[in-house]
Amino acid sequence: MADEWKPAGPPLRSQSPRPIMDSKSPPSPPPSDKVSSPSPPHTMTPERRTIVEKSLKRKLDTRCSLFVLIYIMNYLDRNNIAAARLRGLQDDLSLDDQQYATCLSILYVGYILMQIPSNIVINLISRPSLYIAVVMLVWGLISTLTGIVTNFSGMVGTRFLLGFVEAAFLPGALLILSKWYTRKELTTRNAILFCGNLISNAFSALIAAGVLSNMQGVLGHAAWRWLFWIEGGLTMAVAISAAFILPDLPTNTRGFTEEELYVAQLRMTEDVGEEDKDAEGQKIFDGFFMMVRDWKVYVMMLAFTAYTVGLSFNAFFPSLTQTLGFSYVPTLLMSSPPWAFACAVTLVVCWHSDRTQEKFWHITLPMVGGLVGFLICMVTLNTAARYVALFLQASSYAGFVVFYSWISSSFPRPPAKRAVALAAINAFSQLGNVAGMYVWDLKEDGYRKSYGIVTSMFGAAIFGCWVFRTILARLNRQMEREEATAVAEGRVPAGEKGEGVVTGSETEDGGVVGPRVVRPFRYLL
Repeated sequence: MADEWKPAGPPLRSQSPRPIMDSKSPPSPPPSDKVSSPSPPHTMTPERRTIVEKSLKRKLDTRCSLFVLIYIMNYLDRNNIAAARLRGLQDDLSLDDQQYATCLSILYVGYILMQIPSNIVINLISRPSLYIAVVMLVWGLISTLTGIVTNFSGMVGTRFLLGFVEAAFLPGALLILSKWYTRKELTTRNAILFCGNLISNAFSALIAAGVLSNMQGVLGHAAWRWLFWIEGGLTMAVAISAAFILPDLPTNTRGFTEEELYVAQLRMTEDVGEEDKDAEGQKIFDGFFMMVRDWKVYVMMLAFTAYTVGLSFNAFFPSLTQTLGFSYVPTLLMSSPPWAFACAVTLVVCWHSDRTQEKFWHITLPMVGGLVGFLICMVTLNTAARYVALFLQASSYAGFVVFYSWISSSFPRPPAKRAVALAAINAFSQLGNVAGMYVWDLKEDGYRKSYGIVTSMFGAAIFGCWVFRTILARLNRQMEREEATAVAEGRVPAGEKGEGVVTGSETEDGGVVGPRVVRPFRYLL
């Protein structure tokens, strides 16, 4: 199979490496929350590692929590145009419905163009935190400048640039998380990240309601212009803190002890069976070419794009809520609870996915809930029923978050390929957002025809996920057969099958570098 990644095989039997975890070492003191003076990595006992790993994850979770705030600002700056529309943006700029849809969709053109180049760059640099901070500062400035546009061409230009620069954040954040968290932890952490997306949908409506209600005519400017200026300024303020708080790589991040960085690298090696680093001498575009030759990528692209079209209701959520028949302030306030509900559902679904190490059902079942919400809105104009349907539709985002972790776990090594695969699948899926901006022009009968389109897209996404799961299950069976053959031929000792083999290379002073843990790898289904 072309360019299919395989976990590294076991070391030669002639090797006699020093153990990284010496289970026969004297017992350590009882675990505590504090990490005492560092021990040499190669003499680290299991008890000591537990203490160090707990400290590592506590620090890491604290620092990575800033990603949530960044994602909130990312989505506020991208989607505040929907709230501004309710307070006169479309009329002030003399935009018809097609021009407004173009202003929405052009953002994703820039978004698509920049994702792969950006992730190639961020995989090569040693300080991705600085990269994210600079990018955020620039998109905050562009968002602020959106408040001074006066016509269609100005809005199109700023929206394109906003998408072009914002494209660096999400795939870059996902790549950074995948360098620190194991496959058993990644889905929950992705869920926490995407809560920034969901919370922004809730809070953007509240913020917009406050600004649009109180800032009309202040200093002679329309309230929707103040919305862009205020939210863009907040983004730039957060960007400055990102340079000092976000983590970089498990090899060089400041604020972690030597032991914690060592355990961070060891965890990632144990998770898949080899170190999370690119081969020496690998060229800048090798990861791209590896991704292009892996046909699994294209299955995920199609399924994810269909899913994205189905979720396009997000950009029109205030307008969909307006079909309930309320004025603009109650409409904005009522837009918030469904997204708060979606955030809670996402956390539960992703936590359970990590616990069970299962992906397919945790992706498709939230989509089924969304389908029920779509069908309710297609068959009734009852206010209460349609509002309940909005909750179901918003909760379908839970599967979307699990899908992202499925990408990372399905393309684990090398990092260059994983970086490009994340960016490529996410970028291609943005075509769904471009198409989705035109789906919701069909306003008759409470957007009945639009709901029919997204219903079919969810059906296509579920089918695509089933195809991908079938492919991974076949690859797992193939690896099992190969392992059984290796055991039968004596190339892998039978007693080591499934247990994992720990090796390392000793330095002159007796330390261990480049830990390598070989254990059977399986794709997550």
